[in-house]
Amino acid sequence: MKSLRQTLALATVIALALPLSGSPQQNPPPPPPRQTTPPMQKATPPQQKPPTITSRSEEVLVPVTVKDQNGEMVTSLRKEDFRILEDNVEQRITRLSVEPVPISAVILLDDVLKKKPQDQLQESIRAIAGGFGANDEAAIFRFDQFPQQVTDFISDPDELLTQLGRMQVSGGQVAKPDYSATAPPPTIGQPGTPSLPANPGVQLWGGNGTKSINDAVYAAAQLLRTRSHDRRKIIFLVSDGVESRGNKYSFQDTVRMTQSAEVTVYSIGVGASLTDRINSILKKLAVATGGDVFYASSRADLERFYSRIADQARNQYSLYYSPDHKDRIVTYHSIDVRVKLPNLNVEARQGYFSAPSP
Repeated sequence: MKSLRQTLALATVIALALPLSGSPQQNPPPPPPRQTTPPMQKATPPQQKPPTITSRSEEVLVPVTVKDQNGEMVTSLRKEDFRILEDNVEQRITRLSVEPVPISAVILLDDVLKKKPQDQLQESIRAIAGGFGANDEAAIFRFDQFPQQVTDFISDPDELLTQLGRMQVSGGQVAKPDYSATAPPPTIGQPGTPSLPANPGVQLWGGNGTKSINDAVYAAAQLLRTRSHDRRKIIFLVSDGVESRGNKYSFQDTVRMTQSAEVTVYSIGVGASLTDRINSILKKLAVATGGDVFYASSRADLERFYSRIADQARNQYSLYYSPDHKDRIVTYHSIDVRVKLPNLNVEARQGYFSAPSP
């Protein structure tokens, strides 16, 4: 009996070990996943803004001064009162601004003057600072045959007043720069900008000094070219206008530099005779760049003109237009600004050099 039970039990074990007949074979369930440390996930970067696409602006800015027959500024004109011609073709004025503009200036002082204008300039020189405010900046240059930068741009009116107070108009030659082979190259303005080399022998137009006004204005404009486009860039030129033939840069070179740098020249003539005023380089530079020229015969004149120039430069009309051309190379374009009202005089630069289109 015991043997029979053992036999049945063995048969049952064997039967259970065999697959059931006719039933489909099933895959064994997959093994459970191994417990592993989850990998560190990268932080999701913050959503980035699409890149800003900047396009070249083709808008041309023309600072304009309008005066009545008494020489007083007219500040009540509207956009509709102006006309602008580029290369003799009428342009559509897109906008006009009369908001005061901060000034970037180079104060350019003649260092070779006769005794009387030299004394007048020396006595009045600190008054130049009175025309500049907290948003303005000015650098000081002096020149004879060579331009010499005295200070970098100063934005603190008190510091500008201090630096002007330290100036001594020599009435003679500024020391000639060392252009020997072993001397470091002189620099004007920002590092890396071209500097003025020594001039050749000089034959004077006048007899009271050796000076190169074109080179001095060129150097000042070269420095102003580094300033922001949204500032009014001016050269504050005080000189007798007696020019030499020793300029490295011609009048045309100098005007081109001022126009490409968007610089306006305001000239104050000191000790200039009536004959000298007719074809003075001071007047030519002012007219070509849309500035103005004043002639002083006393210290009081100088102090009045200092304030007037700063006020005039700050409160010019800003006319904008978009020409329809697309230049592939740097190209000069003439500008002619007119007003539709009678008996008004317009001062604006005579042209500009366009940048190549991309």
